[in-house]
Amino acid sequence: MKKIDFKSVKQRSWVWLAIYTIVLIAMTVWIGSVWVFVILWPFFFDICITHLIPWRWWERSDSVVLKKVMGLIEDLVVVFLLVHLLNIFLFQQFKIPTSSLEKTYLVGDHLFVSKLSYGPRLPMTPLAFPLVHNQFPWGGQAYSEKPQFAYKRIPGFGEVERGDIVVFNFPAGDTIASKVTNPDYYTLVALYGRERIWGDPMTFGEVKYRPVDMRDHYVKRVVGMPGDSLQIIANDLYLNGELQEAPELQQLNYFVQTDGFTFTTEELQKQGISLDDIMLLDGKNKAYNDLYNYYLGFEPVSEDLGYGAVYHFPLTEEMKDYFTHHSHVLKVAVEPSPDFSGFPTFPLDPSFEWTRDDYGPIWIPRKDATVRLTLEELPIYERCIRNFERHQLEVIDGKIYIDGRPADTYTFEMDYYFMMGDNRHNSADSRAWGFVPEDHIVGKPVHVWLSLDKDKRLFHGKVRWNRFFSSPK
Repeated sequence: MKKIDFKSVKQRSWVWLAIYTIVLIAMTVWIGSVWVFVILWPFFFDICITHLIPWRWWERSDSVVLKKVMGLIEDLVVVFLLVHLLNIFLFQQFKIPTSSLEKTYLVGDHLFVSKLSYGPRLPMTPLAFPLVHNQFPWGGQAYSEKPQFAYKRIPGFGEVERGDIVVFNFPAGDTIASKVTNPDYYTLVALYGRERIWGDPMTFGEVKYRPVDMRDHYVKRVVGMPGDSLQIIANDLYLNGELQEAPELQQLNYFVQTDGFTFTTEELQKQGISLDDIMLLDGKNKAYNDLYNYYLGFEPVSEDLGYGAVYHFPLTEEMKDYFTHHSHVLKVAVEPSPDFSGFPTFPLDPSFEWTRDDYGPIWIPRKDATVRLTLEELPIYERCIRNFERHQLEVIDGKIYIDGRPADTYTFEMDYYFMMGDNRHNSADSRAWGFVPEDHIVGKPVHVWLSLDKDKRLFHGKVRWNRFFSSPK
């Protein structure tokens, strides 16, 4: 065994070891596990002092090429690991892919998401390819399902609050049909039946399970906190019986009827309407117009104008006011409920006749709170008990059994949240797939660091410079 001469160790090596030791002690206290220090400190001691492991073995080679290649690989690995650690403990980058939070966040916004806001969640799936989420860009699973660690969140700067915009793992993403990911698996089962989903791989693909931290990322606004009673009446949100103020940039879908006038694309874009959101139902499509006339009471303006032009797009209150007072607009009407999506609402049970615009009342589970279980309300809490808190749940001869024992009450083990998008009529949120458990919370967006408009060309407004380092609320 190599004999170590500690007297020959340079002073700066001891200084670096001291720095590493202080950092490891701080990490050990923060994470709350002495194993962090026990496992890592011997490696740092060897790197700085003993050099028993030939970490940089290529330096002994006579090959200049090998030294340069391995030096480059070493730099890349170090950067790779540092970025990976930053993603776990400090912040992560996410891109807004859909319009569910417009106009608060826009499609094409790239966000810095703080892990420190609510406390970093330690990896539950430790064997995963760094800087890649659940699959590689070219396809294929990027993680190993085993081992799995228990959920643990280390201290952060605060806790989730009502009104926060939060990034989280998709709670209905524990099971996926690989070829049809939208709508989610549970909605597909409600629409087509479990036998069809599992028995038709050509249409739906392989049915897979994903661990909590490997489920897709979503971003929504927290509108309901643990223990709240929530209800939506005609698009208005009530918590514990009190009407809540709508987000400043909340959008609803509207129909706008003109006297035959058609808006230019430029005018609509100037009002902040995305090209994908513009739907024009003109007089050439009388059957389509008749459908919307039936729902909204639009009538032909005159024999000359026929059915004029009817537009359909999401609007904020300010945008709605613009069209209401437009000289060529005859009528502005909110899209009625039930909506036109055709998808059922959570809890995906026909006995709950809830819609997107008239939903609830529903009680949001709170940790250590006990609810009385009835067959009528079991569909609301079934997924919490079975999927999120991992208990065996059965109904036998009209009686509820949890872990093999009769149960008429249940005490929740986690806090849950109710999430909604600000683009209320174009958001798949808790109204569609239910509660978000605390162990699914990832972090809080703090800044937009890049914003690209998908409807614009490079050098022609593609980059939204005014959104750089903004912090929408």
